[in-house]
Amino acid sequence: MGKRKTPEERAAEAERYIRAQGACTDEEFEPFFDDANQAIRNAAALNPDASPAVLARFAQDRFWSVRVAVAEHPRTSRETVLGLLEEKSARRGVVHHAARARLEREGVRFGEDGLPERHAAE
Repeated sequence: MGKRKTPEERAAEAERYIRAQGACTDEEFEPFFDDANQAIRNAAALNPDASPAVLARFAQDRFWSVRVAVAEHPRTSRETVLGLLEEKSARRGVVHHAARARLEREGVRFGEDGLPERHAAE
């Protein structure tokens, strides 16, 4: 079992979580790309004010839920969503499937290999 957080640590996390939800500019998102708390990074990625550039950075997060939030975010660029797809079928998981679902909703057709057909992705 991990070390218990102090009341001060819990208060600091709560304050960062609120700031992640309320960030409006790319500069305000900057502290959250490396936040140790994955829930705070996820909240920032779900923020409706996140720009395509911010979402592209969150697409590189190590936590799958943050990458799923990026795949589902309406402001994420097509290029970023395509970058979330896995070429190797053995590596495909929830992030790949969320990105694929998003692209299919947008009319992108997928081939039997599980990747976008060339003409649809361009």
